[in-house]
Amino acid sequence: MASPRLSFGFGVLAMLATLIFALSFPASVHAQTPSPAPSPTSDGSSVDQGIAYVLMLLALALTYLIHSADLSTTL
Repeated sequence: MASPRLSFGFGVLAMLATLIFALSFPASVHAQTPSPAPSPTSDGSSVDQGIAYVLMLLALALTYLIHSADLSTTL
């Protein structure tokens, strides 16, 4: 079993090594600067066009359902 004096000495040595390591490499942490955000590739018109396509498909599906229900009641 390790003596308390040896454990204390190892702890102090580990803390000093960590402190020296942290102080000797501060520039490596901030070496990379973040790049600026890319400019948007669309102005929202593609989103509007997608919504329009979904609404047109919904209208087509509702028209089909209404007309198929109308035909089944008249026969």
